[in-house]
Amino acid sequence: MTLTLGFSPCPNDTFIFDALVNGKIDTGGISFDVVLEDVQTLNLWAIEGKLDISKISYGVLPLVLQQYTVLNSGGALGKGVGPLLITKNPTLTIEQVTHAKIAIPGVNTTAHLLFSMAFPYAQEKSFHVFHEIEELVASGKVDAGVIIHENRFTYQQKGLHKIMDLGDYWEQQTGVPIPLGGIVAHHRIIDSVALQVNELIRKSVEYAFAHYPEVSNYVRAHAQEMSEAVMRQHIDLYVNEFSIDLGIPGKQAVSKLMNI
Repeated sequence: MTLTLGFSPCPNDTFIFDALVNGKIDTGGISFDVVLEDVQTLNLWAIEGKLDISKISYGVLPLVLQQYTVLNSGGALGKGVGPLLITKNPTLTIEQVTHAKIAIPGVNTTAHLLFSMAFPYAQEKSFHVFHEIEELVASGKVDAGVIIHENRFTYQQKGLHKIMDLGDYWEQQTGVPIPLGGIVAHHRIIDSVALQVNELIRKSVEYAFAHYPEVSNYVRAHAQEMSEAVMRQHIDLYVNEFSIDLGIPGKQAVSKLMNI
């Protein structure tokens, strides 16, 4: 049996899925046709029901639940892991954000949902692939931008300033971890196979942790020009016990996000 599987080329996802897609664990006769795309593309594909198994932003989950079920393994949740709102202008205040030009990594992303929670009346929003936002802010094409992934570790090197940690805002308002992204299985897959895939993802994460802090060639190959130190920061921030299993706290966090 071959299933289509989509996730991002970011180190947290390649770290999680490396063992699964590269024959490092026994997959029990299931093979995977893998596509690597940015998460907003995966969100749009999930709305279309394109892939059998996919990484998505939890922000798009309400739009795909009629077609997909959330798996317990492979996701990204945690504390202190949320998106940051940054600017080139150190005098830009939180009060001014509502009337500023803001770049956001995709309309269906959790980052957009968290930004909208903090700034419900912001009007001048534009949507871009996540790795374009830092440069848009640095060039002055927008007043501020919401950054995710490895840009959390690089923005200060480019003379940019944090306005707000949107993850901190979420945690203060809700008291639960931040649900960033999860893995979903299409309903066309029978339940027993979906459960088997969930178990394989869990084993893949456990394999990766057992060999960490080694960074595999698969992670390196998709990390663009990222340094190995940044790859490890990325993995340390986004891959944790919730990636092995959501558990009750993780499920509560996802439910809270769905109901804001």
